[in-house]
Amino acid sequence: MMETVMDAQLKEEFVLEAALAPEPPALPPPQTDNGTLRAPNLKFAAPAAPQEGTQTSLMLEGQLARQGGAMRLALAAVAKRLATLVLALVAVLVSVVAWDHYLTAPWTRDGRVRVQVASVAPEVTGRIKELRVADNQFVHKGDLLYVLDPFDFDVALHSSKAALQQQAADLQVKQRQSERQGKLSSLATTPEQQQIYAGNAIQAEAAFEAAQYQVALAEVNLKRTEVRSPVNGYVTNLLLRAGDYARQGIANVSIIDTDSFWIDGYFEETKMARVCTGAQVEAKLMGYSAPIIGHVSTITRGLSVSNAATGAQGLPNVDPIYTWVRLAQRVPVRIAIDEVPPGVPLVSGMTATVSIRDHSAADHSTWLDSARESLFNVLDGPPARPNCISTVTTDGELAQSVPEWEAQATPEPEQINPGLATGIKVSPRHD
Repeated sequence: MMETVMDAQLKEEFVLEAALAPEPPALPPPQTDNGTLRAPNLKFAAPAAPQEGTQTSLMLEGQLARQGGAMRLALAAVAKRLATLVLALVAVLVSVVAWDHYLTAPWTRDGRVRVQVASVAPEVTGRIKELRVADNQFVHKGDLLYVLDPFDFDVALHSSKAALQQQAADLQVKQRQSERQGKLSSLATTPEQQQIYAGNAIQAEAAFEAAQYQVALAEVNLKRTEVRSPVNGYVTNLLLRAGDYARQGIANVSIIDTDSFWIDGYFEETKMARVCTGAQVEAKLMGYSAPIIGHVSTITRGLSVSNAATGAQGLPNVDPIYTWVRLAQRVPVRIAIDEVPPGVPLVSGMTATVSIRDHSAADHSTWLDSARESLFNVLDGPPARPNCISTVTTDGELAQSVPEWEAQATPEPEQINPGLATGIKVSPRHD
C-alpha cells in the first residue's frame, strides 16, 4: 500500500516538471514551391521570435524544477528504504512474540473437564423392590435411590432378638449358680467346682455380648436395604429396574459429584517454567465463549516412562529417537474452578482451552519490556522461578488421611481373667 502511494506521488511530480519545462519552438510547416501549404485553405503564420529575457527565465525555472524533482526522488527513495526497514523490524518483532507465545507461553488447547464419580454399591444382597430415581436426575446427599426387599433382613432381626433374650436368661442362671458356689464352704464344694461354675458364668456373659452384637448387625443390615446417595450430583447411565438382583459390593448406580468439578490442563514441558501454583486461569470450553475462572491448584509430579519397562530376559527396553526431533511431554496441571459463567454447564470430558495469567508479564510496564523478554525466551528459554511451585496444598485436603493401624499384642489368659472366682488363687488341676 505504501509503495502504491509513493508511485502516485512520483507520477504527480513528473507531471508538474513537464508542465514547468519550457515548450520547444514550433517547427515551420512544410511548404511547397509557391510558399503555400498542401492544403490550400490552411496557412501558418511564422512564429514570433522569443525575447532573450523570457527564454532565460524559462530555462532557469526548468532547471530548478528538474533539481527539485531529483531531490524529491532521492528523499522518496530514502523514505521507501526506511519504511521497508521498519516493516522488516516489525515483522521480526511480531514473529519473535508469536514464536514465544507458541512455544513458552502458559496456554494449551488440550484441557479436559474432570469430576469425581461416586459408584454406589449395596452393602447387602437382595432383590430391588423400589426404584426411586431416574437417569440424569439430580439428587442430594442422603436421598433414597432404591430399596431392597427387607423380608429376609426383618426375619434375621427378630431371630437375633430372640437369641439375645435366650442368652440373657442363660447368663442370669449361670451367674446365680456361680454366686451360690462361691458362698459354700470348702466342705460342701471343691475349688475345681467353683472354677467350673465361674467359667460357665463368664462364657454365658460372652455369649450374651455376642447376641447383642448380632442384634445390632441385624438392625444395620435392615437399614442397609435402603440405598442412599453419598453425594450431591446427577445420576448417570442408570440401567437398574425394579426386580433386578443387587449383589453386595457390586456398583450399580453412578452419581456425578457436582461439588468436585475441576479442569486438567495438559501443558507441554517447554511451558512449565511459567506455570505457577495459585496463578489465575481462564478456561474456555469448546462450545462456549464465556471463560471459566479458576486457579492452578497442583502440578503432577510423575509421568509414565516407556524406557523404564523391562524387556525380554530382564534387559532394558530403550526406544529409538530422532536426534533432531524431540516431542515435548505433556504434564497434567490441576485447575480448581472458582467461577462458572451462567448458562455454561460442566460436563466431564468436555474440551477446554486453558490460559494461565503469567505473573512475569504483569511486571512489564511497556510493550518493549514484553518484547525483550520474548526475545530472551526464544534465545535462552524462560528462567526458572523457585517460588513459583508450592509444595503446600491450598485447596484443602484433596485426599482423606487414613489413620495408621497399630497391631496390638495378643493378651495372655492370665491378663484376660486372672482368677475365675473371687478369692480363689488355686490353679486348675490337670488330671
